[in-house]
Amino acid sequence: MNRKKTVVALVLAALVAAANAIAFSNKAIPDFEKESGIAANGPAWIRINQLGYTPTGIKVAVWGSKSKGKLKRFQLVDATTNKVVFKGKAGEAFGAYGPFEESFRLNFTEFTKPGRYYLQAGEAKSPEFLIDADVYKGTADFALRYMRQQRSGFNPYLKDSCHTHDGYTMYGPMPDSTIIDVSGGWHDASDYLQYATTSANATYHLLAAYRDFPGVFTDKHQANGLEGTNGVADVLDEAKWGLDWLLKMHPREDWLFNQLADDRDHQGMRLPTNDPVDYGMGKGGPRPVYFASGEPQGLGKYQNRATGVASIAGKFTSAFGLAAQVYSGQEKELASLFSTKALSAYKLGLAKPGVAQTAPNRAPYFYEEDNWVDDMQLGAAALYQLTGKQEFFKQAYNYGLQEKVTPWMGADTARHYQWYPFHNFGHFELAKKSDDKTKEELVGFYKEGIERVYAKAKKNAFYRGVPFIWCSNNLTTSFAIQSFLYRQLSGDQTYAELEQANFDWLFGVNPWGTSMVYGLPAHGDTPTDPHSAFTRLNKYPIDGGLVDGPVYGSIFNNLQHLKLYSEDAYAEFQSKLAVYHDDFGDYSTNEPTMDGTASLIYLLASKEYSSQEGRPVKK
Repeated sequence: MNRKKTVVALVLAALVAAANAIAFSNKAIPDFEKESGIAANGPAWIRINQLGYTPTGIKVAVWGSKSKGKLKRFQLVDATTNKVVFKGKAGEAFGAYGPFEESFRLNFTEFTKPGRYYLQAGEAKSPEFLIDADVYKGTADFALRYMRQQRSGFNPYLKDSCHTHDGYTMYGPMPDSTIIDVSGGWHDASDYLQYATTSANATYHLLAAYRDFPGVFTDKHQANGLEGTNGVADVLDEAKWGLDWLLKMHPREDWLFNQLADDRDHQGMRLPTNDPVDYGMGKGGPRPVYFASGEPQGLGKYQNRATGVASIAGKFTSAFGLAAQVYSGQEKELASLFSTKALSAYKLGLAKPGVAQTAPNRAPYFYEEDNWVDDMQLGAAALYQLTGKQEFFKQAYNYGLQEKVTPWMGADTARHYQWYPFHNFGHFELAKKSDDKTKEELVGFYKEGIERVYAKAKKNAFYRGVPFIWCSNNLTTSFAIQSFLYRQLSGDQTYAELEQANFDWLFGVNPWGTSMVYGLPAHGDTPTDPHSAFTRLNKYPIDGGLVDGPVYGSIFNNLQHLKLYSEDAYAEFQSKLAVYHDDFGDYSTNEPTMDGTASLIYLLASKEYSSQEGRPVKK
C-alpha cells in the first residue's frame, strides 16, 4: 500500500472510530434535553464538591442556570465507560440565587458505588469527581502546611527566622517600651500582625483535632516544622508552637498580653524574613506588644472599644486547660505548667469581665469582638474537665445561659469579628460531662442556632444561610463544625444535609464553582492568585490556606484602595448578592487567614475520621 492510500485508510478508520464513539455515547447517554425535561434553554452549570463524596455520605450537587427553565431529571455518568449509572429527579425548584435565574439541588446520595463520575443535566456537565471512602484522607495534614508557613520566629518554609526582636510593651503595669521576649507564634493572615485572640482559638482547634480524631494525622515534621519525624503527630507539634507563644504572652500570673504589632505593618508586600517596618525602634526592630489592660487602646488616631479582659483570658484558659489534659499522660511537668497558666488566666477573666478588642493605630479597622461569656464558658468547661471541681461546672453553665446562641447565626450582617469565635465549643465540652437534663438543654442551644441559619438556608439551592461578611468562609467552617458537634451529641440527622452543604460550599458547590482552599484538591479549581506576599513576590504556594471568601456586593463596592490586577475569570458569576475574585488585589475575598485554616483543620479531620466506618468523635 502506497503512502497516499495509507493516509486515506487511516482517515477512514478514524471516521469509523469517531462514529462508533458517538453511537456509544448516544446509547449510553440519551437525548439529554429530552431526558432532563428542561422547559427552556440557557447557559447552565453543575457545581460539585471537588474533593469528592464518600460512598455512604450525603451527595448533592447544585444546578444553576442563566434562564428560568425548569429541570426535571439529571444523570450520573461513569467517567470511564461513559455509561449512565444513576438517574435522579431534580425535585424542588429553588429559583433565582446570585447570578442564576433558576437552581436545583441534585441529590444522588443513594448511589454508593466507588468510582469516577460526572453529572449531566441537559447540556450542563459537571467536572469529574470521585466517590470513594478516602476522598478526605490526608486533607487535614495538607492544611497544616499553611500553619507552618505562617510561623513567626523560625519559619520552616523559608528556613529562616523573622521578628526575633519582639517586642516592647505598651499599656502595661511596667514602664512603656520595656523589652520582653514574645517572639514566635503565627502571623494572623497575609500581614504580620499577631493576635492572641485568633492564636488561642487556633491552638484550641488544633488540640481538639488531635484529641478527637486520633489516627488522622501523621508525623512527617519535627517540632521546628522542618521535615523529619519526632514521634509526635504534626498537628500536636503545631499546637505546641501556638502554646509556646501563648506562654510568652502570659509570662506572669498578673500579666496578659493581647496583641503583637499593629497596622503600621501595612506598608506593602514583603516576606516576613525581610520586614523593614519601623515601629519606633529602628527598621526591623522590636514591635509593640499590647498589654490586656481592659480599657480602650490605640497608639495612633484610632482606638478600640475594649471593656475588659475576659474575652482573651477565657481563650487562654481554654487553650491551656485542654493542653494540660492532652499532655497529662505524656509530659507531666508540661501538663502542670499548662494547668497553672489556665487557672491564672481564668482568674484574670473573672477580675475584669468584658471584651479585649484588638488595637488599631492609623486606620479605624480592628477585630470588634463584642462577646466574652462564650470564652469564659469554654475556659471554665476546660477547667472542670481538668480538675473535676463542681464550681467550674456551675460557672460554665451560667456563662452558657448568658449566650445560648452565637449572635451572628440568623443575622444578615455583623461587624468584623464581632461575634468570635464563630461557634462556641463550650456547649459541646460541657455537655459531654453533664447529666442528661443539662446535656439536652445545651444541645438545644446548638439546635436553636442551627435552626436560625437553616431558616434562611432552606430557601436557596446552595443551602446558604451564612451572611456574606468578611471572612464568610470562616463562618461557614464554624457552622459546619457546630452542626457536626450537634449531631455527635444528639444523634439527630435532621441537619446532616445542611452540614454537608456548608462543607461542600468550601470545595466548589458555590456560584463560582471553585474550592476556597489553596491547592486542595490538587487538580481542581482552587485559588491561584491570593492576596499573599508568598505567591505575589516569589510564586511560593500557600498550600492549605483557607481564603476569606465571598462578600456582599454592597461591601465590595464600598471598599477603598482595592484594584483587580487580572481579568475576572468569574465575571459571569458575580452578582449584587455576593462577589468573589481569585485576584491578588481583592484583599476582601481572597486573603487566607490563619485562624480560619486552623478551624478548617478540625473540620477536615472530622470528615476523614467519620468516613472511616462512620465512627463518632472520640469521647
